[in-house]
Amino acid sequence: LPGNPPVQTKKALKQRFLKLLPCCRPKSIPSLSESKTLLASATLSSPGFLADSVEDEFELSTVCHRPEGLEQLQEQTKFTRKELQVLYRGFKNECPSGIVNEENFKQIYSQFFPQGDSSTYATFLFNAFDTDHDGSVSFEDFVSGLSTILRGTIDDRLNWAFNLYDLNKDGCITKEEMLDIMKSIYDMMGKYTYPAMREEAPREHVENFFQKMDRNKDGVVTIEEFLESCQKDENIMRSMQLFDSVI
Repeated sequence: LPGNPPVQTKKALKQRFLKLLPCCRPKSIPSLSESKTLLASATLSSPGFLADSVEDEFELSTVCHRPEGLEQLQEQTKFTRKELQVLYRGFKNECPSGIVNEENFKQIYSQFFPQGDSSTYATFLFNAFDTDHDGSVSFEDFVSGLSTILRGTIDDRLNWAFNLYDLNKDGCITKEEMLDIMKSIYDMMGKYTYPAMREEAPREHVENFFQKMDRNKDGVVTIEEFLESCQKDENIMRSMQLFDSVI
């Protein structure tokens, strides 16, 4: 989504997906063996349930935002205790204050697309994670979105994608909104790709999208049309299933 990307292996998809997510870069996430060592010594007392030393406890006491208790996050997401701990370590490494604002989000994201301008797409993605629209993404916001993308049902994942494309959150996707999304993706990929991207490609992609999704031809795509069309598209369904058990 919003196109039909080539099917990749789960391993390749995992590596690419984690690279694209701010505050969750590979260098910030320990290996499986490292994770076991870290988690074995973790102190699970709330609110410092992710601290494994006095130093970590002090760090948590100085951040701007403390995460919710482990049990509460487990109830709200589909991650295990160990997964939440590992994810938080990566988040804390990139966002020591406990939250990330839009500018920080864009700076982190831009490191993975140096050949293009990812700022506009990063803004759209930031807004999708910032569900309470307070101008910041906390660890809770981050793992909630991540849980939906990676562990949610097909409908959960498609609803999340629809919300990303519905820029003004009015319940439908217009051609203008989808064109803005497509232009931001092409800008992010850069002008010097091979084969070279044609200038009219984003608009053509939008027309193809609406031809497939806009069932009643009224110029907008509703959530019902979006879900129905995606569920009938084998390529999209395969792409959705590739996210299973990424972490």
